[in-house]
Amino acid sequence: WIDGGHDGKASYTNLRSGQYTFRVHGTNSNGRWSDEPATIAVTILPPWWRTWWAYAGYVLLFAAGVFAVDRVQRGRLIRREREKTRARELEQAREIEKAYHELRETKDRLVQQEKLASLGSLTAGIAHEMKNPLNFVNNFAELNEELVDEVEEALQTGNVDEAKEVLSDLKANTSAIAEHGRRADSIVKGMMAHASGGHRQRDNVAINDLVSEYADLAFHGKRAQSPAFKVEIEKKLNPDAGVVRVIAPDVGRVILNLVGNAFDALEERATADDGSFAPTVTVSTDRDGHHVRILVADNGTGIDKDKVDKLFEPFFTTKPAGKGTGLGLSLSHEIVVTGHGGALRVESERGVGTTFIVELPIDA
Repeated sequence: WIDGGHDGKASYTNLRSGQYTFRVHGTNSNGRWSDEPATIAVTILPPWWRTWWAYAGYVLLFAAGVFAVDRVQRGRLIRREREKTRARELEQAREIEKAYHELRETKDRLVQQEKLASLGSLTAGIAHEMKNPLNFVNNFAELNEELVDEVEEALQTGNVDEAKEVLSDLKANTSAIAEHGRRADSIVKGMMAHASGGHRQRDNVAINDLVSEYADLAFHGKRAQSPAFKVEIEKKLNPDAGVVRVIAPDVGRVILNLVGNAFDALEERATADDGSFAPTVTVSTDRDGHHVRILVADNGTGIDKDKVDKLFEPFFTTKPAGKGTGLGLSLSHEIVVTGHGGALRVESERGVGTTFIVELPIDA
């Protein structure tokens, strides 16, 4: 209670917010007080910074601050992780690039080895092929020496007619020597073209002659490598196969590879056979309105279906480890498809045999 004094005033400060009742007792001049105080309900409102919406704002500001700090910390952490990841990626990229260059070098070496292996097989076949013309040259040369002696004897005895006959034989032998010399020269040039990849120029080539020549070279090469292995090679060359415009050494390399693979499959089956197996490779040609086809078929072990689709992939091979690089068919596919715009397909059945089909466009 506060005495209002003569002015009738009362002051209340520092009141908390809330509901209050203001009571007043009065007295008259005789000093008599009122029986019941007069009352007034008073509501004290809190300041704005203590209102509910102010507290809500404080909560929101605090949450926003926590969120902002969290975002900043997360941003820093993410940047650090990104920098670490970028550093790892750069390191991995350098390692991948190094591995890629090493792989390219390895592939180039293997391709070169495959070419050298192909050249070795070709050389073995050529060596065998060279024997025939060289034997003819040597035999006719020896025969000519004897004929020269006979001419001298005929001239000494005055037998001109006999001398003329001997000279005629001598001339015929000389022509034969020249013919077989040209054959030997052709074989050597073919070997050099094969070794150097050819002059990369397409020529009109009699496909039957090309197929026959390189099939024989593959045959003689296999005989030189495995003298005890007996195999029969059949040629079914369609006379209508005609001429096609190709890079002869490259297509010859394909034939050499396909026939060589057929020999390997036959040798594998012959090794495991009881002696009743007759290894056979059939080389045939055909022609339609748009393509010339070369087929190389064998009655060897065949290829599993799950491996047929992978045959033309680089480094894939069905041969035992160490027996091949897995690049021969890949290079053959590249020569036929990329180099000549043709197609190279395979049909095979396990235990029955395999047929490779080369299709070369006529109007290439």
